[in-house]
Formats: sequence, C-alpha cells, structure tokens
Amino acid sequence: MVAAVFHQAEAIAPAAPTPVMPAAPARAPKAPRTARAPWLRRALLPVFAPLLGLALLVGVWALLTQKGGPFPTPSATFDAAAQLFADPFYRNGPNDQGIGWNILNSLQRVGLGFGLAALVGIPLGFLIGRFSFLAAMLNPLVSLLRPVSPLAWLPIGLLVFKSANPAAIWTIFICSIWPMILNTAQGVQRVPQDYLNVARVLNLSEWKLITRILFPAVLPYLLTGVRLSVGTAWLVIVAAEMLTGGVGIGFWVWDEWNNLNVAHILIAIFVIGFVGLLLEQLLLLLARKVSHD
Repeated sequence: MVAAVFHQAEAIAPAAPTPVMPAAPARAPKAPRTARAPWLRRALLPVFAPLLGLALLVGVWALLTQKGGPFPTPSATFDAAAQLFADPFYRNGPNDQGIGWNILNSLQRVGLGFGLAALVGIPLGFLIGRFSFLAAMLNPLVSLLRPVSPLAWLPIGLLVFKSANPAAIWTIFICSIWPMILNTAQGVQRVPQDYLNVARVLNLSEWKLITRILFPAVLPYLLTGVRLSVGTAWLVIVAAEMLTGGVGIGFWVWDEWNNLNVAHILIAIFVIGFVGLLLEQLLLLLARKVSHD
C-alpha cells in the first residue's frame, strides 16, 4: 500500500529539469577585405590602375613592333629618351638646343597668349553675362569665330605682326579666349536673382556687385573655363610652332620628322601629354583650394 502511494506521488511530482549546456559563443562574421583595410585600397588604386593602363599600352606597343620596321620598340624609345634627358639644356646654336629649352620656350608662348586671353576674355564674359544687349550683340560673333581652326588664324597673325613668335602668341590668344568667355558668361547668368535683388536693395555700385557678389558665385565656372583654355593653348602651340619654326616643342617635333627620328617624335608625344596633364592638374588643385576656402 505504501509502495503504491509512493509510486503515485512520484508520478504526480514534476520531473527534474534536464541540465542545459551553455551555448558556445557565436563567432563574429569575418569583415570583408575591402572593409578591413579601406585605406589600402584608396592608397593603391590611384597608383595601381594608371600603372596597369601604362603597362597595357607598352605591351601592345611591344607586340606590334616585335617584327621590326620603321616604328621603334619601347626599349629603343626608352634608350633614346635616356640619352635625350641626360642633357636636356644643351645649346649648340639657335636651332640646336635641348628638349628642355624647347619646352620652356613653348610654355613661355603659352603663358603670354593665355594671359592675354584671360585679361580680355574674363571681363568680356562678365559683361556678356551681365547685360542682355551685349549678349545679343556678341553671342553670334562668338558662335561664328569659336569653331575656326587654329591653322586658319596663324596666317592672319603672320600678316599683321610680320614675325613668327608674336603670330604664334596671337594664335594661342584667339583660340584660348572662347572657353573663358563662354563659361564666365554662363556663370554670371546662373547667379540667383535673389543675390541681385539684395544688391539692388543695398544700392551697391556695379563694381561692388561684380567683386562682392558675382565674382564669388561665378568663380567655379571661371576656373572651368580657365582649365579648358589652358588645354586649348597647349594644344595650339604645337601646331603653330610646326609652321612658324624657331625654338619650341612643336618645331622640335617637325625637325625630328625631317631627320626621320621617329623615336624622338614618340618621346615628344609623351612629353607634350605629360606637360598638358601637369598643367591641368595644377589648375584642378587651384580650383579645389579656392572652392574649399
């Protein structure tokens, strides 16, 4: 009897809980490689990608010239460049100078022509953007003259100045002025009307309106026009110097062609591209600095 009661009580009593083992701590998911070292990707991409593109260019070049021919191989061009830049500033006469002097003479012409274009083009762009009558009067002329080839302007310069150097500077001036005019005028026309209304309420003079309100607002457009104009000026000088002669990178290219020195022509192509890229990057750096300030 007692045993039956004991078994009945045991059946009614709740079963003892089964001990639960503590769960193992979950492993943190592995961070993707790009997230673990984003700085490494940001540091390597600007260097690795251009080097890869350059290596691809040299590889295709070597592949196309492996059977010989008039076109030099990359190694032969590199050897010629090493000899050329071993003494870039030699002088053996007025028409026999190192490539360094030719680059500096071209940059001098570009600086003069571009500087004159900036002195004329930027104020003219402000006037065209500010006054609708001037815009209606001058826009057709700009649209008519802007597409004219630089080689068409060069004979006019030779006729007027009777000399090759000022004719080349004139060609740079007339070809690089248009981007500054157009971009500056567009920037002035896009200034919010509220700015002009405030200037009218404050009774600002036209000079104060331009220097204190329009110029800061137009500066990004102006710098874009300047950057485009510098590229145009450097592009034009090569063609102008090929025709006018003298000392300059364009004349040097043409002289090397007359000597059938194709390796030097290829070197000049890379030099022209590098100098143009350097000028553009300097202006981009200036634009960023001005915009942050």
